[in-house]
Amino acid sequence: MAGITNTTRFACVTRRVALWGIAAAAAAPQSASANALNHISLYAAAPTDPVASLWREWEAVHERVQHLSRRMQELEIELAERTDCLGMRVTLPGEGPVLLYSHEALDRLVGDRTDVDEIRRQAAAELDERQARFEAVADDVEYFSTMKAEQGAFKQAEALLDAMAITQAASLAGVANKLEAVSRWGAAWDEHPKEFPWPQIRSAHQDLVRLVL
Repeated sequence: MAGITNTTRFACVTRRVALWGIAAAAAAPQSASANALNHISLYAAAPTDPVASLWREWEAVHERVQHLSRRMQELEIELAERTDCLGMRVTLPGEGPVLLYSHEALDRLVGDRTDVDEIRRQAAAELDERQARFEAVADDVEYFSTMKAEQGAFKQAEALLDAMAITQAASLAGVANKLEAVSRWGAAWDEHPKEFPWPQIRSAHQDLVRLVL
């Protein structure tokens, strides 16, 4: 029958679900306690290296990025459970059902057809209702403010990575700090952390740590 059917649920979770698992697997070879010991030792090896200072600042921001990203994942799952993520099926006469998420998609589907005005009206009203419900729930769980905080921390972490890249290290420990930061960032956010150049960067970092310590 032509018209609108029930919402089709889907997971409105972003890169986080996949990438957090990948990052955990990529970081598995070295324990958290071993990492912490290496960090402390590297600080002691280069107390006046400007890169070490940037690295300590980056480490704090990176921890905040991870915390906020985990929180965003939780909120996105909650939104999916409470709002069905806005997806809805619309079926025009003579055509199969199409899953829509926006007014733009509805306009593209209907095009210039004049025989489906009532279906368009119902679908547009349903989209508005779902959008309002989504925004109400998002405000309730502080989704947008958390997203803004995550984006700010992400930009700050990237800015510190850029600062490290243009800062000349004064020691091998400073070089190790640079490699540590970029390898951890790649493991957390690159879709393929086990592919070139990440294993090579991690290997170079581990070699430097052994030489410094």
